[in-house]
Amino acid sequence: MATTHNIKTERIEHYKRKLIHYYIILMAIILSVFALIFTFIVPDKTMSWYLYGGLFFMMYTYIIVRKSYSVEVLIHTYMISASFYNFYIMLAFWNNSVASFVWLIPILLGAYVFLARKYVLIYFIFVLFNIILGYLISNNFDFNFPKHSPEDVKMTDTVLMISNVAVIALLLYFKDKIRRVEIYSEIEEKLQTDLKTTIPSVEKDIYSEELFGKIEHMMNEKHFYKDVNFNISKLSTEMGVNSSYISKSIRHKGFPNFNNYLNLYRINCVKKLLDENDLERVTLMYIYTEAGFSNQSTFNRVFKQIEGTTPSEYISRMQR
Repeated sequence: MATTHNIKTERIEHYKRKLIHYYIILMAIILSVFALIFTFIVPDKTMSWYLYGGLFFMMYTYIIVRKSYSVEVLIHTYMISASFYNFYIMLAFWNNSVASFVWLIPILLGAYVFLARKYVLIYFIFVLFNIILGYLISNNFDFNFPKHSPEDVKMTDTVLMISNVAVIALLLYFKDKIRRVEIYSEIEEKLQTDLKTTIPSVEKDIYSEELFGKIEHMMNEKHFYKDVNFNISKLSTEMGVNSSYISKSIRHKGFPNFNNYLNLYRINCVKKLLDENDLERVTLMYIYTEAGFSNQSTFNRVFKQIEGTTPSEYISRMQR
């Protein structure tokens, strides 16, 4: 049970760090786009330098601290500093458009993805405080920020909305991956508990059937077999399921091992491609590499093993 919990924790940690990495890249692109807009399209020297500075600081600090701190520390630090960084932008555009506080919305979603539930409420209050404070300051102080035309505001707001959709989509994508790991870990823990209490074999069979159905769905939907380096470890990572359970489920369905199961998909793909393509226009190498085979000798051996005939004999029969 402890091993399953450790695997779950490691996988979730892996996905969270991967999400942070891609998030930083996405934000670097977004900040660069806005900095270029305020440099060349909507001239605002102060804002452009503010954005370039934020881009440099974000990238520089991430490169230095990404391996030194836990995910939770990185997230708390980023969400608080990003809120303060956005505060100036929010004030600068308050009289033109209040859309800039939309940048605060991903903070709530980030808290939901990365942190315990109590932090979602804490960051909701924090975000609300930022918006109220921005309103009070903008209505009681005059900072003489540059005025922008409705056309400029419309353009920047459009880029802002597209950027936020991209950020939210990234967060939801990885939230789904993390949730899938949690679900499969719960299934594994339940299975281990059931095995310790000697559950009837029929219940084990039901689990194997359900898991095999999920494996089939993943193989048919994502075509993993076309990846020449694909193996059971990669499938285990993708599904968030221990490789031993995948192996048992596949053997339960009558396959000798995972490689035999994988090669069957590849051979069926080869046969489908042979039916759909004219060999006078495409090469056999294109077909077997497209199906996931790394070289012809392996392809010939596996094809003969599964089909009982060589590829050339099979093709000759097709062309009669």
